[in-house]
Amino acid sequence: MGTVFSFDVRMDGDADRERVRAGLAAAVAGLHHVDEVFSPYRPDSQVSRLAAGELALADCEPDVAEVFRHCAAEERLSEGWFTPRYAGGLDPTGLVKGWAVQRAVEMIASSGAAAVCVNGGGDVQLHGGPWRVGVSDPLHPGGLAAVVEAHDALAVATSGPAERGCHIVDPRSGEAPAGSLASLTVVSRGLTQADARATAGYAMGPEARAWLERLDGTEGFAVAADGTTWQTSGFARHLARRGDGADRAA
Repeated sequence: MGTVFSFDVRMDGDADRERVRAGLAAAVAGLHHVDEVFSPYRPDSQVSRLAAGELALADCEPDVAEVFRHCAAEERLSEGWFTPRYAGGLDPTGLVKGWAVQRAVEMIASSGAAAVCVNGGGDVQLHGGPWRVGVSDPLHPGGLAAVVEAHDALAVATSGPAERGCHIVDPRSGEAPAGSLASLTVVSRGLTQADARATAGYAMGPEARAWLERLDGTEGFAVAADGTTWQTSGFARHLARRGDGADRAA
C-alpha cells in the first residue's frame, strides 16, 4: 500500500504468547494480501482487473465485494464527497487501508492480546489501552496539534497534503479542494469509517465541520491553512489529560 505499518502489541500474564505471535504473523500476511488484491498500481490486482473489465465483481474474492459495500455506504453518507471512482477509474484506496488495519487489529486481539495498536501510514486503530495518539501539526513538522487518548477500541485517521502532497481531489471538479484545510483528523470506533470520513471531510473543506457534527460516533479536529483550529462538539472527550502517563503512538 505504499506506506509503513507499525505494530504495538501488549499481552497480560495469562496470554498464550505463541498464539498471539501467530495472530500477529497472520495480520501482517493479511496486509500484504490486501495490497496484492486491491492495489490500483498493480496491473494484476483484482481491483485493476475489475476496473479494466477483465474480471467481474462476482469472480473476485469476497473481500472485494465487502470493501465496495463499505465504499457505497460512505459515498451515500457523504453525498458523493467520498467515492471509489475517480476520472472514470476505480480506486477504493481511500477506504481500504483503514479497513485492512482495522481487520489486522481484530485478528491480533482475537488471538489473546490485551491491547493492540496498528499504525498504517499515520492512520491508527486501537484496541484496549491506555493509548495516546499524537496528531501531527501539518504546519510545524515534528510538532503535535493535539493528543488523543483511548482506553478501548478507537480509530484516528488524518487527511491532508503535509506528508504526501495534495493527493485528495474534489470529486465534483477533479481539482484540489477549494479552501482546503491543512489537515483533518477524524476519530471513530473503527478505522474503516474514520479513514473514509477523513478523506470526504478534507475534500469538503469548510463544510466538513457541520457534516461531521451530524454523524453519530464520529468527531473531527481540523487545522486550517492559517494555523487556526476547530473541533466538533464531542472531540474534547477524546483529548488526553495533561500529566497522564499513558503510552503514545504517533
